[in-house]
Amino acid sequence: VDLVESGGGLVQAGGSLRISCVASESISQFNRLGWDLQAPGRQRESVATITSDGDTNYADSVKGRFTVSRDNAKNLVYLQMNGLKPEDTGIYFCHADRRSGGYYYTVAWGQGTQVTVSS
Repeated sequence: VDLVESGGGLVQAGGSLRISCVASESISQFNRLGWDLQAPGRQRESVATITSDGDTNYADSVKGRFTVSRDNAKNLVYLQMNGLKPEDTGIYFCHADRRSGGYYYTVAWGQGTQVTVSS
């Protein structure tokens, strides 16, 4: 499966942005979808995930500001980002996961979309 992100850009602190990820195949087949952030000088970290049941999980740093959602009919995953902060700057990667033995493992990554938040 190919994942393609879009919607990144430059936004002022306090602003909002919605990034999207479209899959080349049905996303219903994946147990979980998510977004990771590669910030400058930092390791890639999980930002938000959503399971096939619609359960969501967020990094503490984005709780209350970011919302992850999925549209199975359109094979799309979204990340709505509100109240953006300069530390949210980086490349956001979409990923698709499957589950086995109680553990999730990633089967596909997108190429990333750049989000820059100016202070």
